[in-house]
This record gives sequence, C-alpha cells and structure tokens, in this order.
Amino acid sequence: MTALATGPLAAARLATEKAKVTDWPGHIGWIVGLLILIGLVYWLMRQGWNWRRTLQSDLPQLPEVPADPGTPLLATNGRYHGSTTAGNWLDRVVAHGLGTRSLAELSLTERGLLVRRPGDADVWIPAGALLGARRDSGIAGKVVPSGLLVVTWDLQGTALDSGFRADHPDEHAAWVEAVEALVTRTKTKKTEEAAP
Repeated sequence: MTALATGPLAAARLATEKAKVTDWPGHIGWIVGLLILIGLVYWLMRQGWNWRRTLQSDLPQLPEVPADPGTPLLATNGRYHGSTTAGNWLDRVVAHGLGTRSLAELSLTERGLLVRRPGDADVWIPAGALLGARRDSGIAGKVVPSGLLVVTWDLQGTALDSGFRADHPDEHAAWVEAVEALVTRTKTKKTEEAAP
C-alpha cells in the first residue's frame, strides 16, 4: 500500500490545483469577451438585414387581400419560410415583411393564393400573378430535409419564389398540381379574353 503524500510538496500541489479552479478573473474575462463577440455578431446581422431592406425598398407594394378571396380549392396549415428572387434561393427578400419566417395558413382559390400569417402581414397572390409551383429542399438559406412547397409568382415585374412547409409535407405534391392547374386555367382564360 502506498502512503498518502504529505508534507510541503503535497501542500504546494494542492494549492496549485485550487488556484486553477478559483481563477475567477480569468473566467469572467472570457465570459465577458464571449458576450461582447455574440453581441457584435448579432448587431452585424441586424445591420445586414436593414441594409438588404434598404436595397429592396423599390420593390412594389404587395397586393391587398380581398374581402372575399373565394372558396378554397385547397387549404393547409404550416410554416412560411420566406421569399427570394426567383431562381436564387439565397437572395432573401426582406421588404414588406416577406423575409420573416412565421406560421401560416394557406388557401388556394380560383382567385389566387392567400397566406395568412398570425402576427405578421398576410400575403395575397392573385391567380394572374402565379407563375408555377414546385417541390424543393430549401429557400432563403434554409434547407428542410422533408421538403418545401415553393410557389413562383410575379410582383409587378419582379419574379419571386416563396417557400412553405405544410404540417404534413406529403400534401406538397397535391399543392404543386393544384397551383399548376390554376396557372394553366388563368392563362387560358386570359388568352380567350384577348382573342377577338
């Protein structure tokens, strides 16, 4: 059996070990430095968001939500993940609240697509502005493994992609089919109206 070390050498080693544990000024300095770094990163992110909003200030106003959007052909609950310029899944559009992720209730009618967002502005996409829909894995820098419903639409000359994730992602295929059918019907109707 080995005897426990005693004497001045053991006391000095014990004092050194205690000093490492109770070096509070060093720990506090690291914590304060880390908090300052986190605050700086957050501030820079916020400045970038505001800068993007300023760059997109010329984006036209969103269409007003009609009092009667029509009878829903399809409806679902889910999450709105944001909008980007069409074809560029990293170019987030933040103007008019389009960059804010939120819960959403989607309703597709013959008149268009209504996105009700509790706590944020609702988005109305008239049927004539719809350009198509597809299933995709990401939008606005956010990748969703279960997939997204991405609706492409025109905001007075600016093509946008808006991403949604239904609570039941297996509904996305039906939504793509329904939006594409509405786009086709709307184009056909416009062509017939334009014909003499």
